[in-house]
Amino acid sequence: MTDQKTQTLNDDTRIAICMMAPALTGLFLFVALPFALALVLSFTNLRLGSPLPTQFLGFEQYRRIWLDPSFRHALLNNGLFALVVVPTQTILALGLALLLNRPLKGMAVFRTLFFMPVVFPMALVSVIWTIIYAPGADGMMNSFLKFMTFGLWQPRDFLHDPNLALPAVMLLSIWQGVGFQMVIILAGLQSIPALLYEAAAIDGSNQWSQFRYITLPQLRNTLVFVGLVTTILSFRLFDSVRIMTRGGPGDATTTVMNEAIKAAFDQQKMAKGSAITVTFFLIVLIITLLQRVLVREERTIE
Repeated sequence: MTDQKTQTLNDDTRIAICMMAPALTGLFLFVALPFALALVLSFTNLRLGSPLPTQFLGFEQYRRIWLDPSFRHALLNNGLFALVVVPTQTILALGLALLLNRPLKGMAVFRTLFFMPVVFPMALVSVIWTIIYAPGADGMMNSFLKFMTFGLWQPRDFLHDPNLALPAVMLLSIWQGVGFQMVIILAGLQSIPALLYEAAAIDGSNQWSQFRYITLPQLRNTLVFVGLVTTILSFRLFDSVRIMTRGGPGDATTTVMNEAIKAAFDQQKMAKGSAITVTFFLIVLIITLLQRVLVREERTIE
């Protein structure tokens, strides 16, 4: 009997390994191996097209990027972007999920409409919003703001104004990504037992009390997951910046990913680009671990 159980366990293990093999192979080939190669290159002076031989420089590339004002500005932009976009997107997604979590006819159509921007490629969305931000009085955003302010708004060149370029990219990202968060939060809302709301209604609780003491606690894990994923995606910001502003004007909208791509492919400095990506990975990893630690501490206190 024991041998039969052992044989069954071994068979299950083999089946599990076979099922995981394609995913593990993909992770190794497209994540682990490129990262290991970038880590190795970051300790050299490799530059494509250079006649000089590749040399081992140790941590010299890392020292150089931290002394680079453009890299520090890019890191600041990433932090500011995450600080604004993550809570704003989460609050809007929660509000939309609450509105769409109702048994009304045609609600599936509205859910699809709100989620549709997530499906569109970021390149296409960036081009469309570049047209929306067109300078001059005839630009769509300028015309809309002029209408809303009864003619008081003066036309601005959003993508070439150092004070408006980054907020313009933030607005695009919030609009494009809020549907993704909405779907996750909506799934969390639908998993809350209806009996909790029925019991609260019998006790005389109003909707605000139910939201505060039932909905939010039940959505805790969902909101934590949404916050972690959105933070990681915010630090990966690249597509819209590359297409709409190319990091300008000046360094007003540059990001760490933009600096890495610019160093590796525009300037052919593969070692510098590798050092930036490795540094960026470590920063995002530390932020993610800190968020998890803070969440665990809050759970322990509660």
